[in-house]
Amino acid sequence: MPACVASSAERVPHSRIRELADIAMSMEGVFKLYFGESSQPTPEYIRRAAYKAMADGYTFYTENAGLLSLRQGIADYYQRLQGVALDPQSEIVVTASGVQALNVAIRCVIDPGDEAIVLTPAWPNGSSNVALANGVACEIAHPLSGGRYGIDFEALEAAVTSRTRLLIYTSPSNPLGWVATEQEQAGLLEFARRRGIWLLADEVYDRLYYRTPALGTPVPSILRQATREDAVIVVQSFSKTFCMTGWRLGWLVARRDLAHKAAQLNEFIVSHAPSFTQRAGETALVWGEIELKKMLVRLKQNRDFCLAILRKAPGVTIPEPDGAFYLFPRIDGLTDSFAFCRRLLEETQVGLAPGVAFGAGGEGSVRICYAAEREVLQPALERLALFLQSR
Repeated sequence: MPACVASSAERVPHSRIRELADIAMSMEGVFKLYFGESSQPTPEYIRRAAYKAMADGYTFYTENAGLLSLRQGIADYYQRLQGVALDPQSEIVVTASGVQALNVAIRCVIDPGDEAIVLTPAWPNGSSNVALANGVACEIAHPLSGGRYGIDFEALEAAVTSRTRLLIYTSPSNPLGWVATEQEQAGLLEFARRRGIWLLADEVYDRLYYRTPALGTPVPSILRQATREDAVIVVQSFSKTFCMTGWRLGWLVARRDLAHKAAQLNEFIVSHAPSFTQRAGETALVWGEIELKKMLVRLKQNRDFCLAILRKAPGVTIPEPDGAFYLFPRIDGLTDSFAFCRRLLEETQVGLAPGVAFGAGGEGSVRICYAAEREVLQPALERLALFLQSR
């Protein structure tokens, strides 16, 4: 029998976002609103911290769980912003990005044939990492009612089988901008406890939150409601809050047994996040608030600017997002969002992410990242509005 690629790898589909981006990258003059990153560079103070760390000799191996000084910094961060006390030695694992935190967490709880429930539309890496672990993702769409997305708890109950091991949700949501209320968090936690399954919260966008009197106040973490003995995992990243997408630095918080195993598995995946990057992360946690608040003012202005244009476009339904930096407009009659985005790209040089990329409930919509500069957003949204009028 000839050698072939593993079936688990074959089952992971190519990212439709990357598929669209690959086309865009072969073109000139594209307004790039398909990736989820700010157009702002990493702040200078973080870059200086990395230079200093390299000069100070932070170019060697660290613990698989990451530098204890960074884990302590993350624990201090949670205590200060969430009022949650964590043990940096046993409950926090530093990872080489948020997606690697997601990967190692899923590897710790999914055996071949196990099932995970994933609330969607969502960043596709959750379902894809379940497939990589030879598991099965069952996607449950967020219902839209009264101008707000919610959780279909009846559908969650119906989706549970004897092989269900995990429930994944994202708040603030990529791509919806939906933020779980504390009542919804309590419902998810109670569901996971009653069913005896793990609850994984992707909280990567927790600082990008607009429905608060003071910009910079984080979304309340599920850790506020969970005990340290609950089967709860939180995935986090430096990418969005601190404009560090290319640095590949994240972390997870979990019950001691899972955190211990995740640190061990790091050895066989990445060993650990780069040591000088970890030192830069420590600096970001301590000194990042001023730059973060400046960014949030700009993001909120961008959000409102884009909403004002799109709400005038025909056949568009678009709830106001409370967090993250995405809009996810539904377009009447749209049944092939990838074809729509490809035609939009080729005819207007505006690059958006197709809703189909985000799983159940995503088709019929497109995702717009509004973290770009106004000089990009304004012509891109104006072209999109004209394109919608001509459909």
